[in-house]
Amino acid sequence: MSKRMLVTYFSASGTTRTVAERLAHAIGADLKEIVPAEPYTPADLDWRDSASRTSVEHAHREMRPALAEPIDVEPYDVVFVGYPLWWETAPRVVRTFLESEDWKGRTIVTFATSGSSTRGADGVQLHDSAPAAHWVNGRRIAVSESESKLAKWVEGLNL
Repeated sequence: MSKRMLVTYFSASGTTRTVAERLAHAIGADLKEIVPAEPYTPADLDWRDSASRTSVEHAHREMRPALAEPIDVEPYDVVFVGYPLWWETAPRVVRTFLESEDWKGRTIVTFATSGSSTRGADGVQLHDSAPAAHWVNGRRIAVSESESKLAKWVEGLNL
């Protein structure tokens, strides 16, 4: 019996969405977007502004932005969680998603997008948001990575 796989992602600019769509297609997985209840505006994403929404969320690690709707992970054995790297970690809305689901008996694999940083892509800093999950360290994926390379990566995970 093959494992049911889901690719979830949060994307503020569209880059992570592109990678998530390519990954889901490459491995035959379902695809669902992690959507914040309050969408991020360009002003919210201005990391140089210490008063921007993302800067405030980064400074206050306990913040958990609400989701527009839950994502049911119940039917899946393996869930890929994709996100852009913000200050070398996942945006807080990703933690909201992780903390809102029952991960017992499920495997989580992270993937991240970034122009240059790889730190935080493995997802280790997120483990405390879903301690019941079996975590497989993820990696940074370039927006240009081919479906065949993505499929090979997932095959090498021996899920």
